[in-house]
Amino acid sequence: MQASRLKAAVALAAAAALAVGASGCAKSERDEDSGGAKTGGTFVFAGAGNPKNFDPIFNDDGESFRPIRQMYDTLVQNKPGTADLQGALAESWEHDPEGKVWTFHLRKNVKFHDGTPFNAAAVCFNFDRWFNMKGAAAQSQMIYYSDVFGGFAKNEAEGAGEPVYNKCEAKDDGTAVVTMNRYKGAFPGAFALTALSIASPEALKKYDADTVKQNGDSFEYSAFANEHPVGTGPFTFGGWDKAKGEITLNRNPDYWGEKAKVDKLVIKVIEDENTRKQELRAGTVQGIDFPAPADRKALSGEGFQVLDRPAFNILYLGFNQKNPKLKDLRVRQAIAYALNRQQLVQTKGPGGTKVADEFMPDTVLGYAPDVQKYEYNVDKAKQLLKEAGAENLTLNFYYPTDVSRPYMPNPQEIFTVLANDLQAVGIKVNGVARPWNGGFKDDVQQFGKQDLHILGWTGDYNDPGNFVGTFFGRAKVEFGDQAMTEMFDAITKADGTVDEAGKKAAWEQVNRDIAAKWLPAVPVWHAPPAIVVTKDVKGLVASPLTDERFNTVSVG
Repeated sequence: MQASRLKAAVALAAAAALAVGASGCAKSERDEDSGGAKTGGTFVFAGAGNPKNFDPIFNDDGESFRPIRQMYDTLVQNKPGTADLQGALAESWEHDPEGKVWTFHLRKNVKFHDGTPFNAAAVCFNFDRWFNMKGAAAQSQMIYYSDVFGGFAKNEAEGAGEPVYNKCEAKDDGTAVVTMNRYKGAFPGAFALTALSIASPEALKKYDADTVKQNGDSFEYSAFANEHPVGTGPFTFGGWDKAKGEITLNRNPDYWGEKAKVDKLVIKVIEDENTRKQELRAGTVQGIDFPAPADRKALSGEGFQVLDRPAFNILYLGFNQKNPKLKDLRVRQAIAYALNRQQLVQTKGPGGTKVADEFMPDTVLGYAPDVQKYEYNVDKAKQLLKEAGAENLTLNFYYPTDVSRPYMPNPQEIFTVLANDLQAVGIKVNGVARPWNGGFKDDVQQFGKQDLHILGWTGDYNDPGNFVGTFFGRAKVEFGDQAMTEMFDAITKADGTVDEAGKKAAWEQVNRDIAAKWLPAVPVWHAPPAIVVTKDVKGLVASPLTDERFNTVSVG
């Protein structure tokens, strides 16, 4: 694979250990660890939005995963600062020649936060739980699982397909064998997905984790998800004060790996980017994510540590073909030509942002340099709209509020620029602003209320299936693309190709056809996100996957 190109990029940002000091941090009897780093105290990090809940399998966004990855572990994980894999709950693994049977050799003497043992039976309980999940509401919220494993024992949610998963066997306490129905290129990288973290079987049963209720446009989750999440990670759950917007996590003294250096981790939800910046300067938080592009130089000049991550992401403008006008390829192409993406990059993107021609970075296997390009062309856009009989088009354009994402630092500003471009070619735009969790994501991904929307993705592992396959590998309400079976079949074939050269060629052709034949969305840009900490922080390693772990952080 072309992992070496990604490695070269992330090497530039495989961040030097950083750590922020906090004025007023609680003192601890622990002063220094064996490496000389300060220990104890509280690390306060400003999150950019509210989590949905803390049950990994029902989440797919970074603000939920930020606390989740501190409390749970996966079978394998990414080495800090890279996209390379290393052992986690599994010390090693191997697969059969067909890539369908995966054997995991598990770490010994690991316990969940509730004191119950981690073993092969626990691994299989989690895999079987996901596969046998019942109810359309619950299945609809398992977005990562559906993208990777296709379907369930009994499909009840819209868009579910044939299951990849077959069974899991606990050969002994230290050996779990997972069997798939077919080869899939996502593995082993997908085993590192935060959504596939391993939870305590006893806690899952005790707190009724599988209960998900849909009430109109909203979803309700279990006591496990909201009040009693139990994993094996370096921090344990201390509470979620929704009124104050604070998630408190406590040091796990029995953690199997590198134990947390701070006694307490507080994730303080501050939705407004300016307020996050003000609290950083005031010392009430010691770290923030996704600073505004214009603020990075100033913060660095003030002595804050500004860590740029490589742009392993994509921002896109999505079409919902439930609108009959958007079923016409000419209309979708017209919208692509109408967007002045280069100007958007220059005026709203962080330094290093690039216009995207495909839905994955050029460091990923299968990137095709010869795809059809949609250069800014107002006349061409108007001509295509006229040919399609869509000159008086009105579209509802959804965008999120109260959040910043790695690929989307200021959604409202991005929406405004894109909406102006569309209006310039005669399209009337009705902007619809919705809060990120419990609003925008459900409206777009579960109910398909929008005509257009902006959304994006940060890669989880270096495989085209994690980008193109995630977006367009199956029918999704988000795109209203149920009729695009040719696209789904092509992606399934590419993802199932074992031969490296054949896989590369298949994905390249998929990317060409997405641009020229299908165009279910418009790629906008790849933007390098930053994370900022005060000058006294040590041990924070910035991740190209925004996969930061806070157990290595010390303050003061």
